[in-house]
Amino acid sequence: MGIVRRQGLRNTFISYVGLGIGFVNTTLVLPRLLAPAQLGLVSVLLSLATMGALVSALGFTNTTMRYFPYFRNREAGHSGYLVLLLALPLAMFGVVASGLWLGRPLVLRWYAHDAGLLGPHYPMMLALALCILVYNLLESYTKSLFHTSFSSFLTDVVQRLLIMGAALLYGMGYLSFDGFVLAYLGSCATISVLLLSYLAAIGELHLRPTRAVLRVRPIGELVRYGGFALLGNISGTLLVTIDSLMLGAHSFADAGIYTIALSISTALAVPFRALYKTAHPLIAEYWKDGATDKMLDFYQRTTRLTTALGSYLALGIGLNLPFIYALIHKPAYAAGTVAVLLLLAGRLTDGITGVNGIIVVTSPRYRYDLVFNLGLTAAIIMLNNLLIPRFGLTGAAISNALALIIFNLGRTWFVWHSFGWQPFDRRIAYILALAAGAAFVAWVLPVPTNIWLTLLVRGGVLTVLYGAGLLVTGLVPEVSQLARKVGLSARK
Repeated sequence: MGIVRRQGLRNTFISYVGLGIGFVNTTLVLPRLLAPAQLGLVSVLLSLATMGALVSALGFTNTTMRYFPYFRNREAGHSGYLVLLLALPLAMFGVVASGLWLGRPLVLRWYAHDAGLLGPHYPMMLALALCILVYNLLESYTKSLFHTSFSSFLTDVVQRLLIMGAALLYGMGYLSFDGFVLAYLGSCATISVLLLSYLAAIGELHLRPTRAVLRVRPIGELVRYGGFALLGNISGTLLVTIDSLMLGAHSFADAGIYTIALSISTALAVPFRALYKTAHPLIAEYWKDGATDKMLDFYQRTTRLTTALGSYLALGIGLNLPFIYALIHKPAYAAGTVAVLLLLAGRLTDGITGVNGIIVVTSPRYRYDLVFNLGLTAAIIMLNNLLIPRFGLTGAAISNALALIIFNLGRTWFVWHSFGWQPFDRRIAYILALAAGAAFVAWVLPVPTNIWLTLLVRGGVLTVLYGAGLLVTGLVPEVSQLARKVGLSARK
């Protein structure tokens, strides 16, 4: 757990700095300066680009996490793996981009009600897809080298600051809306160039082709694994993009409101993402070394930790939603309140079930993950088709939450059934009960009418009761250890 704790804590710190910037973007900048329909357009462009980048990647981001330990040899330039990682997906991007361009009339027909907004920005979507593809490939390579902090800094801090700056320039009249969209594309290009420069600075930018890469593992094996991973990734990506795509077909304004709701709920995923960035290559190493005892211990400890953090964040956000929406000063966006609560429920389940997805996708039985992912994809599309026409953005949130809950419970069962591992014990139930009790007290207490004082009262009560409960009971040893370290540092 040593490297995971160091990298995880560093990533968590960076992520929460980024969360603060994202909160400012979400509540004080973007919704104040952009109309819901404009935000909806950006969301649809980003979703289309993300799907294009995903298909182009051929699953090689997962392939890297799974197979890079076999190529790892810095003196030999990792046998030229980086060249292979970039070459095949970039070649595939040419095919995907051509298909997207030829399919432009069909896409515009799907968004006929707002085709006037989408049409002029369609080429931007293709360029955005290329930037996302390159960045994702480089990030997977960097993560496999156990250098996870810089990529976190780029996405969570640098890119958000760039987007904020572009929005402010738009609000002050220095940029048109078209200029803002172009600047959004520029933020993605910038972080890709910076990550490439970082790899060069640490001496890991090995771009010389070599035949050695063909001898480490059969290329066919890598491509087959990537194909399975691609199908699995599609469902995971659909979970965060299909809502915007399908809501956009219903109304760009609804898609914009939903984008803000999704952004608010994203705070809950911050500690999970920070942990998983380091956990993925570590679990791959465990499988390679046959260290199943270490893997089970890691599975159980990380699940307790993500349950404790996730419960606190979910309840903290839910208790203070009136404060968050009051900061936006646009009543139209408050229509996403119920959507936020539903999305929080789904994301909390995702955190509580731990690292089951990483265990499956890096295991010898990785193919079975495809079944769950295809089922998730079908469920998302079916539920959205059923619920969005009836309930609009709330229907999209219901679909998202239900899909996440069913998917993660099924995959947790699979890990238990296949390997005999499950991360739950009575401490998980105690943590949830403790969190619920603290939140109930914070909710029923009389609060002042001032929204800032309400935030302080509810947030303070939840933090004190829940934090004290965790320390007294020792339910999460990592929390107690961190508190002791902080206490010793304070005495010094």
